[in-house]
Amino acid sequence: MTALSSLVDLDDSDALIAADRDGSLRSAALAGAQVRAVATAVDESVLARLTDLRPRSVVIVTGDGRSSRAASLLVAALGDRLGVPLVRSTGTPPWIGPLDVVVVAGDDAGDPRLAESMDAASRRGAEVVVVAPEEGPLRAARGPRAMWLPPRIAVRDHNALMRYLAAFVAVLGAVSGGSWKTLLPNLSRLADLLDAEAVRNSPSNEVFHNPAKALASGLNGRRAVLTGGSPAAVEVARHGSEVLLRVAGVVVGAGELGDVIAASVRASLVESGGAPSTFDSIFHDEQLDGPPPALPMRVIVVASEADRAITERRIAGVPESEVLLADSSQPLFGGERPRSEFDNPAPSADPATLSVLDTMSVLATRLDTTAAYLLLMGGS
Repeated sequence: MTALSSLVDLDDSDALIAADRDGSLRSAALAGAQVRAVATAVDESVLARLTDLRPRSVVIVTGDGRSSRAASLLVAALGDRLGVPLVRSTGTPPWIGPLDVVVVAGDDAGDPRLAESMDAASRRGAEVVVVAPEEGPLRAARGPRAMWLPPRIAVRDHNALMRYLAAFVAVLGAVSGGSWKTLLPNLSRLADLLDAEAVRNSPSNEVFHNPAKALASGLNGRRAVLTGGSPAAVEVARHGSEVLLRVAGVVVGAGELGDVIAASVRASLVESGGAPSTFDSIFHDEQLDGPPPALPMRVIVVASEADRAITERRIAGVPESEVLLADSSQPLFGGERPRSEFDNPAPSADPATLSVLDTMSVLATRLDTTAAYLLLMGGS
């Protein structure tokens, strides 16, 4: 496979801004604003009734799209470390009662599953938090005790992951009573981290100092697969795969790290047995020499700093593999570049001090912006 020609030069900021008629880059850059909006709602005591509550369980009922992925990410990151069962479901379970908290989340206020779940949880006396637009059938089904966290920042549906994740974290923070708050990211700090990531990924920053542009350049025209060094990182990889397909039409696989390693090694053995060891595109004539050999599959592994060492050891034998870290000073795809003031995750943040959800949020936002850049480059 040969690289696709880009319709827009990634280092031409004026051309990128002019090409972004639909506001894809702006929408991807609003992750921090979404988190800050949820933090503001918490400060306004929207969730006051949950304060110091000791629930039997917290059940997250999701619709399609980013709400489902955010719930899966939260369960993967914290599900085995909390003092209360955290359950992701597609509907209100029959055992729900007054001792439970049910969070109903989705983009579509007309989704009958969400309305039915909200109604069932209210009738059974559970505390209900609704993370959805306050309109349509959902509003009609609202119970007298429902707490609402509607969207306050307008973004495209595929860029709403951080709004849902922040809302779920806010609910857990409200009911924790200090017992597991240390596991949860501080929403104000998380918003600052995401704003710093948006600054690094700004169109005005050249590829060398822009991690989203660098990733888009490395994916352009290549077979690639996303995976993760931990269960939470795998969820971010799946989010990236879904957003790249939806936004730019770029087909990037996603899967568990063990499956990806096995597939990559097998593919490299097949290619080494049937393809020439050297290939010079300058002297290649497709009419005489046939189609050029396919480039090796590129493997991108999402990881936190804590998982970096073991992840690098696991992929040591995988050709064309890279670890994607929150620390954007790490070069991608064999490139070397000078340091920049934009390389640190935040002005006062050390990558080693970031929580799992902090790191995964930064990387999910980077993948959102990568999809926007690939769209402007011409997509698939």
